[in-house]
Amino acid sequence: MPPSADAYAAVPLLNCLLREVARPVGREGEHRIHRLPGGDRLLRVRGTRRPAEPEVQGPDGWQRVDHTELVKLVAEELRRHTGLSNHELPAEMIDSRDAVAALLEARDRATPPDDPYLRSEQCLLTGHTHHPAPKARGGGPAAGWLPYAPEAYARFPLALLGLREDRVVEEGDTSALDALGTAPPGYRLLPAHPWQLDLASAELAAAFADGRLVRLGTTAFDTWPTAAIRTLYAPEQDLFLKFSLDVRITNDIRRLWRHDLLALRRTDAAVCAAFDDFPALDGPPAWLGDRGYRTADFAFEALAVLVRDGFAGHLVPGATPLLAAGLVEGFDGSPLDRAADPGAWWAAYLAQVVPPAVEAFARHGVVIEAHLQNTLIAVDADGMPVQALYRDAEGVKLLPDVSRETGWERLVYCLVVNHLTEIAGALAERHPGFDPWPAARRELARHDLPEIPALLASPTLPAKTNLLLRWTGADGADARYLPLPNPLRAGT
Repeated sequence: MPPSADAYAAVPLLNCLLREVARPVGREGEHRIHRLPGGDRLLRVRGTRRPAEPEVQGPDGWQRVDHTELVKLVAEELRRHTGLSNHELPAEMIDSRDAVAALLEARDRATPPDDPYLRSEQCLLTGHTHHPAPKARGGGPAAGWLPYAPEAYARFPLALLGLREDRVVEEGDTSALDALGTAPPGYRLLPAHPWQLDLASAELAAAFADGRLVRLGTTAFDTWPTAAIRTLYAPEQDLFLKFSLDVRITNDIRRLWRHDLLALRRTDAAVCAAFDDFPALDGPPAWLGDRGYRTADFAFEALAVLVRDGFAGHLVPGATPLLAAGLVEGFDGSPLDRAADPGAWWAAYLAQVVPPAVEAFARHGVVIEAHLQNTLIAVDADGMPVQALYRDAEGVKLLPDVSRETGWERLVYCLVVNHLTEIAGALAERHPGFDPWPAARRELARHDLPEIPALLASPTLPAKTNLLLRWTGADGADARYLPLPNPLRAGT
């Protein structure tokens, strides 16, 4: 029987609770038992990578907890643990569960895309494996966002606007936008995400009324929302376009913020320089560059559109790109399902994804956000990894804008904790008894970097505390970490 909305929504919430707040006390058959910090309550779950069937010990034994009760339990424990109250996050947890229910219902009426790349981008029903509300969509009715949801296999045309020429702000190469339609004299073409037009309708009403903006219909082709929701792929044009969405998705309101756009060219150029310096590495890693942006001076963030490279000129011939996060979630055609030799597949995967991230840091002081949603792995006809492609200059940090220690901690979290740990877990789940960590240690040890020996010897790794960050109202970019047992350490 397929998982229910409760089951999907409980997985990341339980992962957060068990990692950040609860303390393990032992096992009981197939169950893991944890102590909750607010008192003497015990919580037990089935499974490890995807915890399920939560139960709390009561006077009459173990009692099942449904999703609503789990949200209440988490809120009570966090109030005791932090001394703070938060009425917003529990509502987001419920919204996330309700969104999953809407997505499951929509999937029953939809057809997955034929393209395995698009299937990998649109498969994430669970989503971020360690976030308390990964599928929350701002609390609005599902009818407002469901037509644009990648998890519902959405595809839709872009809205096309004409922006008066004297109100255009742009930087970098935005010429691809002009090929998406035709603007009238005195105007420049500005594509828009239709959901964002709905969200920003009040903000833009005056501009439509006085002619600074005109509506030009829609594109003659469909675009596909990727896992990031606000980044769309136009296959016919081989082009990615990233938009603002005034909705909190995971930790942040997903606007294209002015300060990020103004830093875009410098950041993207630094990553391009780092990736151009990789001829000695195994395989040809690629960076999908953020070429430039266009927007309106009166709605700089609300109407911004960022132009990102497609695959042409980057992807090795004959290879199929796949989203790394999709490998963790699972989709029809995943190469993990046909990896007969997990050791060979894993070694090939490590050889592609680790060197670009580590060497960009070592040689150029570039910290790419090498987590699951920013990593594409290209595979050959046999499903073997042959290339890594990275994306998203917005998440990149540069030294010395951040300290070397801070940059390294961020890289270790993104690459090892968020990324390799999850892929390793999905692979080991399919091949019981397979130990992925000796190969990971060997791959990291190949790189001449002073931080590597300490990483391999450390008893812990830095794990981002998404539940506590959201509960305490910290800024989404204000990463805080707690120590997690390090599987890279020999003998663990």
